[in-house]
Amino acid sequence: MAKIRLVNMMFYGFHGTYEYERELGQKFYFDVEAVTKDDSVVEDDETNDGVHSTSIYAVVKENVENKRFHHMRALAGHIADVILADFTSLAEVTVKARKANATLTGPIDYIEVEVTRKAK
Repeated sequence: MAKIRLVNMMFYGFHGTYEYERELGQKFYFDVEAVTKDDSVVEDDETNDGVHSTSIYAVVKENVENKRFHHMRALAGHIADVILADFTSLAEVTVKARKANATLTGPIDYIEVEVTRKAK
């Protein structure tokens, strides 16, 4: 088993509970941890295994920038589902999504959701 992590990716997206969030957009930050089913990606140095950090990054970017969700948890779950569907050598994916501009009545650094999906 191997873990591949992409940490603190930043994208601009149009997601949120409120209409102004979906119209104006805001910055979102993502971490992805992908766990392989076995050690084959570690033991083989070939590039044809299909698990590339650039490919995972592209999945996150595509979905954050080109889809719209009301809730970060739904967005994070969708991203995890797409990654698992695209990369069959993965056993598990965890996606963390953060936004700093939370619409709360008190001080807060950010809101974060974490979604873990396992391959079937």
